[in-house]
Amino acid sequence: MRVKIIPSEIKGDFFAPPSKSMMQRACALGLLNFGTTTILNPGYSNDDLAALSIIESLGATVQKNNDSIVIISNGKVNPKPDIFCGESGLSFRLFSIVAAIGSNEFTITGTGSLLSRDMDTLIEVLHSFEVKVSSNHGRLPFKINGPIVSKDISIDGSKSSQYLTGLLIALGSSTEEPVTINVENLVSKPYIDLTLDMMQFFGYDITHEGYQQFHINPKKNQEKNIEISIEGDWSSTAFFFVAGAIHGDINISELNINSKQADRRILDVMDLAGVNYNVSNQTIQISKTNQLKAFDFDATDCPDLFPALVVLAMHCKGDSSIKGVKRLINKESNRAFTLQTVFTQMGGIVDIEEDIMIVKGEASLNGVEVASHHDHRIAMAISIAALSAHGETNITEADAIYKSFPEFYDKLKLLGCSLSLIK
Repeated sequence: MRVKIIPSEIKGDFFAPPSKSMMQRACALGLLNFGTTTILNPGYSNDDLAALSIIESLGATVQKNNDSIVIISNGKVNPKPDIFCGESGLSFRLFSIVAAIGSNEFTITGTGSLLSRDMDTLIEVLHSFEVKVSSNHGRLPFKINGPIVSKDISIDGSKSSQYLTGLLIALGSSTEEPVTINVENLVSKPYIDLTLDMMQFFGYDITHEGYQQFHINPKKNQEKNIEISIEGDWSSTAFFFVAGAIHGDINISELNINSKQADRRILDVMDLAGVNYNVSNQTIQISKTNQLKAFDFDATDCPDLFPALVVLAMHCKGDSSIKGVKRLINKESNRAFTLQTVFTQMGGIVDIEEDIMIVKGEASLNGVEVASHHDHRIAMAISIAALSAHGETNITEADAIYKSFPEFYDKLKLLGCSLSLIK
C-alpha cells in the first residue's frame, strides 16, 4: 500500500487504540485460566490476531463478539503440530515458552521480518528447562518439544524482557513447587511491571527483589471467570502526542494516566521539550508549541518511542540525544539504520554515536518518496513528519501499520490530514 500525504494542520479528538502489549498478555493468561476470560476493548491488529490464533492452536476456544472476546479454556496447554505467530516478536517469544508447558512436539514459525531475527536467547532459555529445540541457525522456524521442567535458573535479560515475561507466565501456571529466576542486566523493566500487574489480576503469586530475583509460587488451578479491559496503547498514541505538539491541537482520551506501559514516558519527553499539554479527567489536551526545546532522554527501557521521538527532535531548537540505540537492532527492521536512512532522505540529520542517537533540530524536511522498510513504527513516524514537509510525501510499504495500528491513517485523516491511500 502507498500513502500520499500533503502538509496539513490537524485538530480534533483522538481515541487511543487498544494496547497490543496488554492484549497479547491477556490472550496468554486467558489460555492458562481454567474458566472463561472476557476481554473488553480488545485489539484486532495483526499482532493481536496472531495471539488469538495461537491460543486456539494451544487448546483454547475463542469467541469474537462486537465489543469483546471470550476465551474458554481448561487451563491446560495442548499444542497442535504447527503454530503460526505472524510477524509478532512478542507472540513468538511468549508463546514458544508457554507452549513448551505441553509435552507435544510442535513447529512454530512466522512471516516477514520475524524470519530474519536472531532468537538464540530463546534457545538458551528453553534448554535451561530441558526443552528440546531445533532451529534454522537461531532463526525461525523452531521445532520445540517440552515439557518444561520447573527449577531455579539464571537468565540474561539484556536483549529483551519478553523472554522473562514468557517464563513468568509459563512457570506461574505450571510449577508445583516454588521456583526462582535470577535475572542479570534486565532491560524494559516497565514491561515486566505490566506482566506482573496483569498476572496478579489473574491470581498469580509472584514477588521480586530489585528485578534481579523473581520468586514464583504455585497457582491453584481452580475454575475462575475473569473480565479484563484492555487499556489504550501509549506506544501508538505517542505519534499523536508528537503530531499535536508540532502540527495542531489534539484531545487524547482512552489512556490510563497511571498505566504500567513503558511508553507512558512520552509524557516525560513532552515536559523536557516544553510541549504545551494539560491532563484533565483522563483526557490529555496537547497544543501546538512553537518553541520546542532540544532534549536528552534515555529510551533504553522504552525503545518503541524512538521513531516518534526522532520526529519530535527534528522540530526542536538545538540537538537532541536519545539513548538506547542498541535496543533497535533486532526490531521489524534495524530501526537505528532505518530511522537514519529515511529521515536523511527527507533532509533531516540523524547521527549515531555508539548507543546514542543525535538528532539535529529545526530540520527543513522535504516531501519525497520513502519506504517504511516494512516497519510499522517507521511508517507512522514518516507520516507525522510528512505533515510539515515541503511538498508531497509518498510512503511505500505503508501497509506495515496493520501490524499494530490498522486504523492509523483513518484516525489521522479524521484529524484533518490531507492523505490518500493507493492499495
